Amino acid sequence: MAKGYNKLLRLTVLLVATLLLLSACGGEETVEKARESQEGREYTYPVVRLEGGDYGLPTPFLHYGRGPGGYKMALIFDSLLEYGEEGLIPWLAKDYQLSEDERSYRFTLREGDTWHDGKPVTAEDVKFSFEYFQEHPPVWNGVLLEGKPIVDSIEILEDDTLVFKLHEPTATSLEQIGRVRIIPKHIWEKVENPETYDEEEALIGSGPFQLTEYSSEHGTYEFTAFENYGGPKPGVEKIQFVPVSDSIMAFENRQVDMISINEDLLERYQENSEVEILEDPGFWGYRLVFNLEDQEVLQNKDVRRAIAYGIDADNLIDKVARGAATPGSPGYLPTDHIWYNERVGFYDYDSEKAKELLEGEEYSFTLLTGNDNREVRIGELLKLSLAEVGIDIEVESIDGKARDSALQEGNYEILLTGHGGWGSDGDSLRSRYRISGFHNEKIEDLGRAQLVEMDPEKRKEKIFALQEEIAKEVPMLPLFNTKGYRVYYRDGYDNWVYMFDHHNPIHSKLSFLEEIR
Repeated sequence: MAKGYNKLLRLTVLLVATLLLLSACGGEETVEKARESQEGREYTYPVVRLEGGDYGLPTPFLHYGRGPGGYKMALIFDSLLEYGEEGLIPWLAKDYQLSEDERSYRFTLREGDTWHDGKPVTAEDVKFSFEYFQEHPPVWNGVLLEGKPIVDSIEILEDDTLVFKLHEPTATSLEQIGRVRIIPKHIWEKVENPETYDEEEALIGSGPFQLTEYSSEHGTYEFTAFENYGGPKPGVEKIQFVPVSDSIMAFENRQVDMISINEDLLERYQENSEVEILEDPGFWGYRLVFNLEDQEVLQNKDVRRAIAYGIDADNLIDKVARGAATPGSPGYLPTDHIWYNERVGFYDYDSEKAKELLEGEEYSFTLLTGNDNREVRIGELLKLSLAEVGIDIEVESIDGKARDSALQEGNYEILLTGHGGWGSDGDSLRSRYRISGFHNEKIEDLGRAQLVEMDPEKRKEKIFALQEEIAKEVPMLPLFNTKGYRVYYRDGYDNWVYMFDHHNPIHSKLSFLEEIR
């Protein structure tokens, strides 16, 4: 293990001990002590504490692929554009322009940005980042589209201006270019194996925060504001992700500043004048993934449709989400999505229709789930529901990370997964439904057509048609999208900002900056 990484781990022993001591102090005393310790600082708020969990070392190559890992990395590494409340907003680039022939983008960099080691951020760093990521794809890989680079060349016109010549104009080119993390050339040009590079220099970015503590064992992180940040000023000096065994108790003892709650607790906090409640958009959801490569019977569309008809989504919502969810659209995009197609409809529970599609045959499958309480409960209810139509389900529950690995490796028959990102661009339909073992020419053609359609209204029509075709085929089955709630204290940190396509304000770096854009 590299010495830089070891140093972070050693420092973390002190952090964990401090956090546990603060937890023991409890309640308002904890908050007051934190405030007193930061007296005289210029930050709006000294320390924000949130529920922890290990999502990897937050470099572009070592963070865990799920959202909490990537968004921690994004606190350290900036991009040309950022997700705001209503769409993409200028960030490291202060402005951008699409050429008349729609084949290139011109970006002008913001003045005064420096890396955390004091060296200036330059156009050379931006160009290098794209070229390096083509050779060494990061976990969040936005530089490739269908296995090919999205840009043919990058030309530096001036010290602060670059022109990206597109390989092919697409509706997603701006977002893909704009959201690539920029890394310092003077550090990474010497790194041949970024997937194993965990020295302290690997954590030098130009973003608003620096990683000052990390423990994989305890799932703790501490991010400290970068005093010389070139963008909007951080509104909090430190963000700490801390170990929590009971999130409700931790919140009520004021050991963490925000938590998510389910419908059962909503009334309790509605009656509490000390807290504010936020309602998340329905961009978190659960879906069933069918192994269409190895399970020949699941290649039969009627079997997949029978499974859809044999699942009582309303029962799942009542018993698992306590009513705080909406049925999953078989066209994938949820009802809160700006391009949701109402014409798609739903596979309403119909056991007789399911039996008819199965033509009297009975089937058995193993359902792989994560081992958290909600997924285990979903698995149990699916087993009961599908047994009514002649489908026997054996539920196997494993660690969530192991389940994610099984999904990537194809080691399952049917798999249950829950995740965010359901509010992302409609092109997610093209990428999400490129499923091994599934081929549908109409879906593939529509997926390609919407990608290269630059007219928003015409593109919307194609995305609507794509949802309708996907719903007919059911190559995977969305179950439901949750309506989440979050609570925080009125007299605590309150600058929470949602990205336009995302369900969780903790994942937005704008939540931790003074100016809301």
